[in-house]
Amino acid sequence: MNSLKIKLLALSITLLASTGAMAEATQTLSRDDYKGAKDKISTEYKSARTACGSVSGNANDICVADAKGKERVSMAELEASYKPSREAHHAVQVAKAEATYDVAKERCDDMAGNAKDVCVKEAKSARTAAEADAKARMKSSAATAVGNEKAAEAHKDARAKSSDARGDAASEKQDARYAVDKEKCSALAGAAKDQCMEQAKARLK
Repeated sequence: MNSLKIKLLALSITLLASTGAMAEATQTLSRDDYKGAKDKISTEYKSARTACGSVSGNANDICVADAKGKERVSMAELEASYKPSREAHHAVQVAKAEATYDVAKERCDDMAGNAKDVCVKEAKSARTAAEADAKARMKSSAATAVGNEKAAEAHKDARAKSSDARGDAASEKQDARYAVDKEKCSALAGAAKDQCMEQAKARLK
């Protein structure tokens, strides 16, 4: 999987994450509806796994990873609908990031050498970015909720916590991108490698 595909996957995760409500809400599913939906997810997963039997090799691994990922995301979304909370919605975004990463990582197995190493690093970078953004949104939402319940000082504290959360997310994403750059540089040698590493470090500033 090339860099563009990884970036598109990261973007899709971010867009999906932005649609999730982060505020507390009332239960929207009855227990019977919840159980029925859970059974349906299980049935769909078993059907998908059976379908994977029609392919072999790495194609089978990709198919299985995709089936597991969809089941994980569906279950997280179901839990968020049954017992809504900031934490539950955050779990949905993490599940999406992990599911996308697992499939991307399996696709990297179609490659070899440095190309494969870079592919894996890019997949991890996309996952880190998505999870960091999701964590920042949850922290910002929680801080805002506290601020709404109290006076001006609480609002000030909420803004500071939101800013810190965004800063943490930016730092985590930067570290992940640097890991990708280093892996790309490892395919070079001599002056070219030194220059590549200098450029990678410069992007950290």
